[in-house]
Amino acid sequence: MTTPPRATPWPVPIGIAARRAGISARMVRHYESLGLISGVARTDSGYRQYTEADVHALHFIRRSRDLGFSMEEIAELLGLWHDRSRASRQVKRIAQQHIDDLSERIAQMQAMQRSLQTLVSCCKGNDRPDCPILDDLAAGPNKPRSTAPRKTLSNK
Repeated sequence: MTTPPRATPWPVPIGIAARRAGISARMVRHYESLGLISGVARTDSGYRQYTEADVHALHFIRRSRDLGFSMEEIAELLGLWHDRSRASRQVKRIAQQHIDDLSERIAQMQAMQRSLQTLVSCCKGNDRPDCPILDDLAAGPNKPRSTAPRKTLSNK
């Protein structure tokens, strides 16, 4: 018969707090250095001690990072989360702006993908040294980028 693991009482050291929040102790220290977590108690020997509320905030930060919010956005969201008199439109505005930024980045990445697909389709991928992919990458800032294969003596 095994005994169930005992729950660690609060407050907890950084390793346990990190594990419960699903992040590394290094990230806990980083978030604290950014001011996202503040007022963490310390023992007489200087070890950090995290409360249940601290771990909840760390989990909030991790989830926000999973959704791609910037540290500045997370700081603002944390402030709104703690402010019970907030208006939800403030939170929605931040989330909508993030969606707009993501949409723009997705469009840019799709354009990059199309450009690379065109370049890859123009490259013969054989044993010869000529390569339109490298030619495009090496083109100067004012030179037109050609996605068509260059005419050489070997492909007349």
